[in-house]
Amino acid sequence: MSTLEITLVSAFALVGAGLYGLLITRNLIKVVIALQIMVKGALVALVAAGQASDQLALGQSLAMTVIVADTVVAVIGLAFAVQVKRVRGTLDLRALAELRG
Repeated sequence: MSTLEITLVSAFALVGAGLYGLLITRNLIKVVIALQIMVKGALVALVAAGQASDQLALGQSLAMTVIVADTVVAVIGLAFAVQVKRVRGTLDLRALAELRG
């Protein structure tokens, strides 16, 4: 297997692990972590695509942009989790489902 194939397999493995984490957990902080794992897999695939098309600098700059946006999303998600813990007393997503009305 070439380096590109190994990189793409690891990217798909990270996305799959994140998706699995999203499917099995109900804890809000663990959901944010699973989303972070999925995004890291997408970043690895983005850089690998840039390398495969001989535009590595473009792939890396796009990855840096996604990292900045992803960090903002993670901070907001964790702040939301803290507020949910304060108000509801739990981080269970089922408790949030009761808020719908």
